[in-house]
Amino acid sequence: MNQEFNLIAKTFMGLEPVLAKELAQLGANNVQIGRRMVSFTGDKEMMYRANFALHTAIKILKPINYFKARSADEVYERIKEIDWSQYLDIDHTFTVDAVVFSDDFRHSKFVAYKVKDAIVDQFRERTGKRPNISVANPDLRLHIHIAEDDCTLCLDSSGESLHRRGYRQESVEAPLNEVLAAGMIMMTGWQGETDFIDPMCGSGTLLIEAALIARNMAPGLFRKEYAFEKWPDFDADLFDEIYNDDSQERPFNHHIYGYDIDMKAVNTARINAKAAGLTSDITIEQQDFKDFQQPKDKAILVSNPPYGERISTPDLLGTYRMIGERLKHQFVGGDAWILSYREECFEQIGLKPSIKIPLYNGSLECEFRKYQMFDGKMKTFRSEGGVVKTEDEKRLMAEKHRFKKHREFKQRLDEQEENEDSDIRSFTFHRHDLEPQEPRRPRKPRESGESGYSGYSGYSGKPGKPGKPGKPGSPKNFSENRGGHERFDRSGKDRKSNKRYDPKHED
Repeated sequence: MNQEFNLIAKTFMGLEPVLAKELAQLGANNVQIGRRMVSFTGDKEMMYRANFALHTAIKILKPINYFKARSADEVYERIKEIDWSQYLDIDHTFTVDAVVFSDDFRHSKFVAYKVKDAIVDQFRERTGKRPNISVANPDLRLHIHIAEDDCTLCLDSSGESLHRRGYRQESVEAPLNEVLAAGMIMMTGWQGETDFIDPMCGSGTLLIEAALIARNMAPGLFRKEYAFEKWPDFDADLFDEIYNDDSQERPFNHHIYGYDIDMKAVNTARINAKAAGLTSDITIEQQDFKDFQQPKDKAILVSNPPYGERISTPDLLGTYRMIGERLKHQFVGGDAWILSYREECFEQIGLKPSIKIPLYNGSLECEFRKYQMFDGKMKTFRSEGGVVKTEDEKRLMAEKHRFKKHREFKQRLDEQEENEDSDIRSFTFHRHDLEPQEPRRPRKPRESGESGYSGYSGYSGKPGKPGKPGKPGSPKNFSENRGGHERFDRSGKDRKSNKRYDPKHED
């Protein structure tokens, strides 16, 4: 039996319960919700599946050491105690990412620099040589998190953020993050039972994520590379088996519709839907929301209208009045879910929501609201057996401390001030006893297949069924087909001066 080890899935503020549910359904054990993260346990197969199949995770981290430290020198010594030859050799490169919430450590890049020094010095003392740092495409990615004096060192098994699915060929201004889009859809409870509509679809992110959820397709199908593929113990046969397993996919008997007033956005969304091999499920047309008409079939509407922040509009409040009017008169019998930034915008919709969910879109404190649309008055609707709020919605709305006090969301447009960036990387670690990894297990090789659209995304050849990415016959070709990627600069140098950080000169 394979031994389990600790794992951490990072996500965005507000999506933790959705991610926890995904992990439980995936078969993870000891699932615990934290702040911007969910901890769990699993074996190597679970780690691979978490990267490949989770819709609402942005990173999967594997903790390898917990320790306490109150100075950079202590961090250096504790890191140097680890036998790094089991993770790295002098012919491979690495990089270090640091997140710090501590009065003792005021500069995360300096912490990353000390971790790098400890690893390099250990190799130099033992072998006379040292591994190199690579910020573009390293062989090993390390993540250290410090909360006061609690330090957790992790291997980053994902590499580039998991929101970068691989299907986005083109984009529009301020596109919705794929992980946030998937989380929004999962919060509605929709799994493909009705049609799906986004009347302001932009580059089509909500449409594509909805199609993946409806068909229960793994978002990792279009991804080019994961960091764990460069680990010394990478099991290519095991990952190939996971990659080629479509046994959990299901048919989708309804349709997804997207509209946008901007023809450029329409063309972009069409290109992205084609890259995902989902054009048979998604129809995208140019249309102003003010011309929206009652759908012929039952549908759910999910949308992310402009907030007047990154995307400007001539009459922001008028736009929201129009949304309320269209929903009231042309979406009778449907559920509409709207994500927006300010209370003032929601007020213009003029409808009473059945639930309000706090969410962050980047650094913006938003709300995700559900509107149940019915014909006539609410009193009549209830007397006829209609349900305005489900028991789950009542329970959620009754929870205390769901919203922060003095929220930026409550500010009026004329009170707007410059916002501080939200650090979506901050989260709380739960301690567990670390266990050794399981040995590699033999697996059958993947069957060969033909390449799909754009080399890694396309069609299966079956009418009406979206295809998987190209699946060459050998693990070598498979890795080559899925290519490399870029990442942010994590060096220990100051970007402007290009000098090393000196704590004596810190302001």
